[in-house]
Amino acid sequence: MSIPFDPKELDIIAMKPGFFGMEIPVYNYPVSLKEAALAAYQRKPIWQLTGMENGFFTPKVYPDNVARAFVFDANGMKPEEGGGKDMFGIEWEYVPQAGGSMVRPGKPFLNDANEWYDKVVWPDIDSWDWEGEAKKNEGYLKPEVFNMISMLNGWFERLISFMDFEGAIMAIFDDDQKDAVKDFYDKLTDLYIKICDKMMTYFPGIAGFNIHDDWGSQKETFFSPAVAEEMLVPYMRRLTDFLHSKGKFCDFHCCGQNLKQVPNMIKCGWDSWSGQQMNDTAKAYELYGDQILIGVYPELAPDASEEEQRRAAKAYAEKYCNPDKPSLLNGAFFLPQVFREELYKQSRICYGK
Repeated sequence: MSIPFDPKELDIIAMKPGFFGMEIPVYNYPVSLKEAALAAYQRKPIWQLTGMENGFFTPKVYPDNVARAFVFDANGMKPEEGGGKDMFGIEWEYVPQAGGSMVRPGKPFLNDANEWYDKVVWPDIDSWDWEGEAKKNEGYLKPEVFNMISMLNGWFERLISFMDFEGAIMAIFDDDQKDAVKDFYDKLTDLYIKICDKMMTYFPGIAGFNIHDDWGSQKETFFSPAVAEEMLVPYMRRLTDFLHSKGKFCDFHCCGQNLKQVPNMIKCGWDSWSGQQMNDTAKAYELYGDQILIGVYPELAPDASEEEQRRAAKAYAEKYCNPDKPSLLNGAFFLPQVFREELYKQSRICYGK
């Protein structure tokens, strides 16, 4: 049921910390942030989501989060404390200039994908201190927000960590290695399902999962849609089917120029994708927005006046805040306050009819 817009909703009742030191206004919403996010993912939006509805969670109990310097939980780990071995024993090195970690290239763990059967040691996730981590994070996941677990090192990214990029990209094309990659991905999917199950058991406040697997460069996707459909879709679909069976939503974080891969993202079962600016997100929405929530970038000049910001927000809402074809908003953390306020108002009007 739609909720008509009330101008009193624009009253700012608090300010919420955002990324990069910015503060984001909290309006007098008609429902909780979590309810609004759930409604959008159920394709019955109440207002245009901007990301501030989400709670971001990457617990320290998952070794990859420490290795990748990507821990956001009650432990308070600083990025520079990251690095070290991931759950497969692969060594990651924190790079201050990049604000993240990478595997030092040149000495790949696997020179051929067929080696994984003998060389890969699979982690014993039951030995991780799940109970201790759950106690440390009591109260961290706020019930009023849409809490998302973010997991790095997806299928292709994991292969890169073992083989370096050149070895990984060759392995998924090479007829002598493809079957080994498929067997590895099949067992890796079993592992990811078990990890997600543990996450849901010990952190019951989770509403969804954000999974990372980069598929493209600045100019082009790394592999053809046919290759992605054969080598990646079946394994991702097993994970999303499992998460959907548990009532959780699945967001895909996939960097690079991947417009031609969106049909595969849909086949994978992802509920949403917010592509980077090298993608024509307006075209992605036009072509596929009825099947997957697409993050669209607004057309807004950095030096736009207040009047121009309000016009741009209204134009965005009229085009992308369609109750029958909702969208997400890209780049929301950098939006000026006037645009943000006007977009909330106009999206409420569009979705509240």
